[in-house]
Amino acid sequence: MELAAARLRKAGMRVTAPRMAVLMAVSDSPGHLDAEALRERAQRVTGGLSLQATYNVLRALTDAGLIRCTQIAGHPARYEVENHDNHHHFVCRSCGAIRDVECAVGAAPCMEPQLPKEYAVQEAAVTFWGVCPDCRIT
Repeated sequence: MELAAARLRKAGMRVTAPRMAVLMAVSDSPGHLDAEALRERAQRVTGGLSLQATYNVLRALTDAGLIRCTQIAGHPARYEVENHDNHHHFVCRSCGAIRDVECAVGAAPCMEPQLPKEYAVQEAAVTFWGVCPDCRIT
């Protein structure tokens, strides 16, 4: 709890039980969890947390740069700790598992789009689709 509180303070946020609980849930999760899964984990600390309150906290933590929200077509939004590493994701078409993938080519934002010079690209979001090793076996 102390680490979560310190991270919130450093980001200039008020320290509240729901924020600490959700931040801990994201930090302690083994992957890319959706809001419902994070709410279930956070409730172990808070005792009660609505899904709407969870979404509100997730938005605040995302806006503060503490967590990263990943939108993958056909999946609910997923959340992970923001490491500012501009990584991408692989999604298994069979089981839906999501795995981090290092930056595809070159330095962030990883791609050189063909845009007029007036445009300032800040991030590239790439999703690789395929079949994970577990699903390839079955």
